[in-house]
Parts: sequence; structure tokens; C-alpha cells
Amino acid sequence: MGEQEQAAARSAVEQALREAELDWETGASGEYVVKLPGTRKLSTTVALAVGRHTLSVNAFVVRRPDENHEAVYRWLLERNTRMYGVSYAIDGLGDVYLAGRLPLVAVVPEEVDRLLGAVVEHADGSFNTLLELGFATAIRKEHAWRTARGESTRNLDAFTHLTGKADQ
Repeated sequence: MGEQEQAAARSAVEQALREAELDWETGASGEYVVKLPGTRKLSTTVALAVGRHTLSVNAFVVRRPDENHEAVYRWLLERNTRMYGVSYAIDGLGDVYLAGRLPLVAVVPEEVDRLLGAVVEHADGSFNTLLELGFATAIRKEHAWRTARGESTRNLDAFTHLTGKADQ
């Protein structure tokens, strides 16, 4: 692959981002950083890097689980078989990411949009489940702390089955 293919891939990425009406930043190395809005997770930051032969996609999902590691990682691995374009991965600290690669010849605006959709689906769509599996104790403690202080627990409403209480 040459500079022509890299330029075409960068053009396709930029077109897809414009058409999706997303704001992005670019780095000197051909990397695009974009925040995708979510419903469960406020936003997901995605890095799209145009390399010599591939477009790589990396997105942070959630930090290393506090508990229940085996169940969390098993849940992630089971989903990897059903995903398009990206897969769950963990780094050396145990933090969870989505990662994927496309050959430059496959980088067209429609595929970039499809990849970004997969990132939203698997980062935002799985967020509450990952929190339940890996952070249930922390959620209960946060709920008890807020309740004792008379603070709102509204953003914990998705986890009332863990806390046993809805916001007053």
C-alpha cells in the first residue's frame, strides 16, 4: 500500500465523520479522535488510525473490574464471536477496550460508519451489564453513601435490582 491508499482512507474517514456530524481531532500520525455519544455511557472516545496497511480502531469501554473478573472476561469473550469489525480486548491493567482493523482497500465511508456503529453498540449497549458484573459492590456502596447524604441516586436507577431501592 502506498500514500495514495492512505490518502483515500483518510478521505473516507473524514467523509464518514462529517456525514455523521461528529466532531473530531486529528494527530500528525494520521489518527482521528472522536467522541461518540451514548445513552448508558455518556460518551465513548474512539481513535481511528490510518496506517500503512490498515485502519485501526480502538475505544475505551470500562476500567478493570473491581470484582468477578472471570465472569466479566467470559462475558466479553462470548460476545466476541457475534461482533462485526471490533472485538473486546483487555490491556495489561485489565481495562476493557474495543479493538479492530480493516485493510485500507476496505476503508470507505460506509464501512467507517458501520465500524463506529459497532463501537457504540458494544461500548454503550454493554455498559450497564459490565458495571453490574464487575462493580456491583461499588454500586451498592455508592447508593448507600448518596442515600445517607440525601443526594440523588437517579443516575443509579438502572441498578435498583442491585440496591433494592428506587430514587425517593
